Amino acid sequence: MSNELAAGAADVVILTVPFRNQSETLTNLKQSLRPGQILLDATVPLAAAVSGRATRMLGVWQGSAAQQAQEMAPEGVRVVSGLHTVSAASLTDLDRRLDEDVLVCGDRRDDKQVVAELIDRIPGLRCVDCGRLEMARITESLTALLISVNVRHKTHAGIRVTGLP
Repeated sequence: MSNELAAGAADVVILTVPFRNQSETLTNLKQSLRPGQILLDATVPLAAAVSGRATRMLGVWQGSAAQQAQEMAPEGVRVVSGLHTVSAASLTDLDRRLDEDVLVCGDRRDDKQVVAELIDRIPGLRCVDCGRLEMARITESLTALLISVNVRHKTHAGIRVTGLP
């Protein structure tokens, strides 16, 4: 399917594009997205999007890439932010054992629950509700930190929040 057809047919649309492509992709999907859908935005505003370093964040006028997505999405499409702290290399290595948390932000508890149920299908991942969508600016910035850690230690580290049930 094309992106437009796939987005129109899904209840949950997962946006996993570099920051430089987020605006264009959402513009192209505007006619396909519909009220009631959840848009799981994994975009991170890294400086690498503008030929900078992947360990530096870009300022986003709206506060975060997820908040920018919410502003660009059609009325009634609800944005949840997540998947920023899980290495793409780890997700694509099907033999790799995952053991980390996915930090999720969004304005509706029910939407975050839908996303959590989807992510819980991936063995080794656990969703942690981090609050409202405005908290995405913090969770997105953890990507830059993890890139720095991973480069320094030649690994694919993730995040684990301790003390939770």
